[in-house]
Amino acid sequence: MTRLFVLDIDDFRPLAEIAVKEPEVTVRRRGPYLEIAAAGSIRIERNATGCRNALWYSAVAAVEDGRISQWDKSELVVEPIGAEG
Repeated sequence: MTRLFVLDIDDFRPLAEIAVKEPEVTVRRRGPYLEIAAAGSIRIERNATGCRNALWYSAVAAVEDGRISQWDKSELVVEPIGAEG
């Protein structure tokens, strides 16, 4: 399971809200974080979140069982470990 963690604060909640619109993605609270999880990739479009650059590039607290394969001005993509991208 690929997991992305963001701090559970107003500024970063839109990432979880957008990600969970995909049927294979789940979101749950873990301590002070939101855990965004999927069996496959996690993709979040920046424009859909409404995040400005400074927030966008500071949103990721941690990744578990995955790696960031793209994190640019348009999209954040976390791939499962071992996935080719």
